[in-house]
Amino acid sequence: MLDIPRALNPMDIALAATRMYSTLPVVGKHLEPFAGLTAMALYGGHYAPAALKAAISRRAGTGAEVQVPVEAPGEDVEAINGSLVPPFLRSRAQKRRYLDRGSVRYGDHPSQLLDVWRRPDLPPDAPVLLFVPGGAWVQGTRVLQGHTLLAHLVRKGWVCLTMDYRVSPVHRWPRHVADVNAAIAWARANVDRFGGDRNFVAIAGCSAGGHLATLAGLTPGDERFRGELTDDADTSVDAVVGIYGRYDWEDRSTTSRKNFQGFLERVVVGRKQSRHPEVFEAASPMARIHADAPPTLLIDGEHDAIIPVQEARDFHAALGAVSRNPVRYCEVPRAGHAFDLVDTSHARRCATEVSKFLTSVHAARDRQHTAAAV
Repeated sequence: MLDIPRALNPMDIALAATRMYSTLPVVGKHLEPFAGLTAMALYGGHYAPAALKAAISRRAGTGAEVQVPVEAPGEDVEAINGSLVPPFLRSRAQKRRYLDRGSVRYGDHPSQLLDVWRRPDLPPDAPVLLFVPGGAWVQGTRVLQGHTLLAHLVRKGWVCLTMDYRVSPVHRWPRHVADVNAAIAWARANVDRFGGDRNFVAIAGCSAGGHLATLAGLTPGDERFRGELTDDADTSVDAVVGIYGRYDWEDRSTTSRKNFQGFLERVVVGRKQSRHPEVFEAASPMARIHADAPPTLLIDGEHDAIIPVQEARDFHAALGAVSRNPVRYCEVPRAGHAFDLVDTSHARRCATEVSKFLTSVHAARDRQHTAAAV
């Protein structure tokens, strides 16, 4: 049961209205995206001053210099170099070139769709990446997001899946992560139909998608996040990539953090943290760290003002201190939040780092299998 506030304010009324019209017969499912846009508009003002300040700082070339150098040998040099083609057109061209199958169902709900990206000449048993788009848990669309990363990995011989999932305020937590787990289970059971290796499935996500990808990677088998999946469905992943993700769902130490927790309470979860702390703890990757966490790469922008970059640094330090598997961190200089939405040098730098990390994890897995077979 949802917590009902004692006195509804205009935000509560607006959100209730969006949930109501999204349930209308026939047209309701087409109106769901507007419910998410309404929620983003209501809460976006909390982040506008910080985002504007970060944008000015990037333009002026100021800011912290904490970063991890990026090496780009061989053909990856071209991936980072600039281009005269506008970013939006490059993104559309990437999809036209590498999309193999669109709107594949990974579940019974109309929102449970994914696209398959692959090369037509791909040999069987290619490694697989599932990409989870962001959107503050109120938008979860595969349109535009991650295209530079997907195209780069497809050129390297990967099968890539990019998914839609159910979002708030129409669908409450943990519906989002349950859909991510359903997509992982689908990949484990079906991706060989598209030339993918069911025994190597990595996951990556941006922003809210980074939270969902990381949480799913840390919590395979958690009954709270399985949704309609059967007990034998495999939701484990072989590697995790979090890109400017939100990793802490409990901290209320600053005004910004309190505003974020209020957004989760009213829009995403529908419960107050003070009454249901266990819900927020279970959903927080920072609280779910353990020694058997999959190999993990965290990438963030130096000037991220939406999710302060310190959160990624703290999560990297905490996970690295516990996990028995590799934990890496890369900070993209002068990049802000959502730096990969179009095909810019920041997005290509990110794709290069992800490719290097996942290739190393996949190679290590192959070495282990070879050694075990001898």
